[in-house]
Amino acid sequence: MVRNVAGLLPELETEDFYLLSGVEQGMRFSEWVQREKLPNFSGLTPEEIDYRLERCLKRGLIEKKTIQYEGYTLKFEGYDLLALNALVEQDAIAEFGSPLGVGKESDVYEVKSYKPLALKYHREGYTNFREVNKERDYTSDKQHVSWMYTARKAAEREYETLEELYPDVAVPRPIEQNRHAIVMDKMPGVELSRAKLADEQVVGVLDLLLGELTHAYEIGFVHADMSEYNIFVSEEGVTIFDWPQAVPTDHENADEFLRRDISNLIGYFRRKYPRTVPDCEIEDVTSAISENSFESVKRLVQ
Repeated sequence: MVRNVAGLLPELETEDFYLLSGVEQGMRFSEWVQREKLPNFSGLTPEEIDYRLERCLKRGLIEKKTIQYEGYTLKFEGYDLLALNALVEQDAIAEFGSPLGVGKESDVYEVKSYKPLALKYHREGYTNFREVNKERDYTSDKQHVSWMYTARKAAEREYETLEELYPDVAVPRPIEQNRHAIVMDKMPGVELSRAKLADEQVVGVLDLLLGELTHAYEIGFVHADMSEYNIFVSEEGVTIFDWPQAVPTDHENADEFLRRDISNLIGYFRRKYPRTVPDCEIEDVTSAISENSFESVKRLVQ
């Protein structure tokens, strides 16, 4: 787990961020940045580099290697601070709050600006970089890809998708993005996996979710990673989040991903509410969504 470094923000000086940014720039060419190249990447003098390296090493923001040469690389904590500092300078964030959720591929925190918001750090590649890199189509054509590139591309992909979908689809409103971090509306309600729906609510909520997938498909996107863990339900309705794996509807595997999303969603409802969910065919629901004719799972019962 990557530790929360928001408390370090007041301790760091402008030159510390120059150093971190210089390491980031050097990592475009190599995982480990040679000490001798840091003045060019950061704009700092060699003497200033020594002082800033010591400060950032002490705070666990960078890592040092001295096998073949003296090299430095960013840790996720350093990358977090670069993104956080930029978002503060952009007035997207004024205060940093408590964790909202820590997952395998992201950490989400409550933040504040003019109202409570959510800050999502993408962590793709942090624990199992090779598998993530292989599975994501935004990195699959690259032979040499760092965890930093993978996380940033995931954030860019998700932010762009949210901008396309909002407000026509029930997704969090995207506010700002920097590096691997996204600021978005804080979602109301609770995760679907933790919700306990009354019998009379089950089909209505399922229909709402399938209707949102229909709207997304009409706009041109398939979520491609649907589960009960990336849906929030509240009295106001539903919200579908986690869109970094979304694919356009003209993607060669779009229909397969749509079918899997629907199977995951209906499968979850059938397991949790077996007496309430109508016995409809996954293929029929998939066809109705792709043809923009979906109305209700009850209409598709054989």
